[in-house]
Amino acid sequence: MKHHELDQLLTLAKIGQDFPQLLSRDKRLQRWVDLLEVDPHRDLSTLHETEYQPARARAALRCDNSALSVAFDDPLLRAAGLENDTYGEAKRFFQLSDGQLHDIVCFCHFGTTVSAARTARYIRAKHIDRTAGIWARLCAFFA
Repeated sequence: MKHHELDQLLTLAKIGQDFPQLLSRDKRLQRWVDLLEVDPHRDLSTLHETEYQPARARAALRCDNSALSVAFDDPLLRAAGLENDTYGEAKRFFQLSDGQLHDIVCFCHFGTTVSAARTARYIRAKHIDRTAGIWARLCAFFA
């Protein structure tokens, strides 16, 4: 019998919509960071003025080549329940508040594009390495 890691099996196997959600919030966020770090120099599109949109319009926001589309392109995250690459779905799936997701994907923080590496550093510093002190998080963000 050949043994594989779970994420390897999920990418090799055909996965139905009823596949159970196996990843905790922290593991989903870590997987997103890992995906962004695959191509750290990739320029990602940002979403415009998320904070000014009515809730329904904000939930439907999306754009090609965004940090959200990087997550949705991953079979493991889709198998874990990520249904599309919209702002509202990312908010639900990654269990982020509007303010938290706004800080990750909005144009007002980065301009029209942001590197995948910077997005990954931000997610890691703010949502994964939460136990690190403020100085460690700032150093990680600006590294």
